[in-house]
Amino acid sequence: MRIVSLLPAATDLVAWLGRAHELVGRTHECDWPPAAVAGVPVLTGSDIDAEHMSSREIGAAVGKGHQGSSLYTLDSELLAELAPDVVFTQDLCDVCALSYERVSDAVRVMDVGPKVVSLEPRTLDDVLDCLRVVGDVLGVPDLAAAKVAELRARLDRLTSRTKGKPRKKVAVIEWLDPVWPAGHWVPEQVTAAGGIPLLAAPGEHTEPVAWEAVVAARPDVVLLAPCGFSPDRTLAELEVLTRLPGWSELSEVWVLDGPAYFNRPGPRVVRGAEVLAWVLHGVEADPPVTPGEARSLHGGGSRTEAGRKPSR
Repeated sequence: MRIVSLLPAATDLVAWLGRAHELVGRTHECDWPPAAVAGVPVLTGSDIDAEHMSSREIGAAVGKGHQGSSLYTLDSELLAELAPDVVFTQDLCDVCALSYERVSDAVRVMDVGPKVVSLEPRTLDDVLDCLRVVGDVLGVPDLAAAKVAELRARLDRLTSRTKGKPRKKVAVIEWLDPVWPAGHWVPEQVTAAGGIPLLAAPGEHTEPVAWEAVVAARPDVVLLAPCGFSPDRTLAELEVLTRLPGWSELSEVWVLDGPAYFNRPGPRVVRGAEVLAWVLHGVEADPPVTPGEARSLHGGGSRTEAGRKPSR
């Protein structure tokens, strides 16, 4: 089967089901698994130079009429040349990826149109259901069911291991400037890891909030996981928060790998919950949490050095 993924999370799902070798097209943001996607043709680009712009500049550009699919370019001619059997896309977040409508318009002019599948998860259950959907489309429903069972078992095990531990209040920030709390499946990740999510409800599509709202919520832990930013990129822009009133009063702050484990609704969100359980309670992860996954800025206690064997 010839597969085009116009959504990084869909690429994760395809790879999870062992079909990455059938990818014939991807987005410019599909970066996992690295070896599998490196040689796959890129079909999209962005009108925003995110690499050389600050969070504030990116946010301002998005707010100045760059709404929805206008943020991205799609090489419709290359898409037609690749002749895919199926195209995975989304219609959940217009700022994160090409919309279903834009992709459908491009496919409509092709002589023999591929099947277009839109993935729109809002909760952890939805994310796992997407794995089933992709499995059905790719003809491997039994494998998908087994993978879902494996992921659910990991979540159940995590819930069991955090049961009875003190529930810390947790604020997860998915954009630095303006400050934007993480919604959708992230509050459920926090709950599974033994925390109490602040500023967003499960499944909620959030909006920016004033920094004062974060401080007023009195979080025990603040987690920084900006959408599309590596931990190093987040650290490079940290001053936009450290200069704000109340920053020094925060008891515990961590930088996480947002794109890998929190921003994208793929199977790795379960690993994200496991990372959170280690951050919040020192619950040991397998494999151990690395500095690239969670980095303490202050207040991390014995877990400041990621990768150090924590208490059970």
